[in-house]
Amino acid sequence: MSEAVSIGGLVAPNSDLARKAAALAEQAHSKVLLNHVHRTWWFAEFIGRKREMKYDRELVYIASLLHDLGLSPSHAADRRFEVDGADAASRFLLANDYPTSKAEIVWDAIALHSVADIADRRQAEVALVHFGAHVDVMGLRIEEITPSLIDDTLALYPRIGMKAAFTEALAEVARKKPHTAIGTGLADIGRRLVHGLEIPNVCDIIHAAPFDS
Repeated sequence: MSEAVSIGGLVAPNSDLARKAAALAEQAHSKVLLNHVHRTWWFAEFIGRKREMKYDRELVYIASLLHDLGLSPSHAADRRFEVDGADAASRFLLANDYPTSKAEIVWDAIALHSVADIADRRQAEVALVHFGAHVDVMGLRIEEITPSLIDDTLALYPRIGMKAAFTEALAEVARKKPHTAIGTGLADIGRRLVHGLEIPNVCDIIHAAPFDS
């Protein structure tokens, strides 16, 4: 059994399934994105503790570590990367006899992790994955986490070029699947980083609908 990781006196889940999820994430991601999904878990945990939320820690851990599977070539399909990742995580969990009811929450947590004002209104586990990911990507809610915990997390899982690597990963999704970027933040990244990329404007799509008005 591998040694459990601890930060600030808190110990990460270390069940057999948790270790399998960590191994899957390690197989799927570069070191940069692997560190991101681990930081997502810790930031989610810190906020959950701060807010005294009741949640399934192992479920949040698994969903956090697997929330970006859709960005990896081995798990990407033809839908939004969040949905591709949710589908891949669900297949993994059900193959490992994870309860269907819990797998459905993991699916929601991953599929909705980028959607503000929806994820945070769902179950605590869904909200926490959203919170953790957005602390790491955009710095949202970072003020809820003790600075020393931020420092300890970054020391264990350094960013090593996170901003560039993450935006490039999203830009690649936009390049390969521009239809999934319509009306999303992915469109902003694609238009800026992928030369000549054309992503339909939602306003144009509405006005092109086959109706008189």
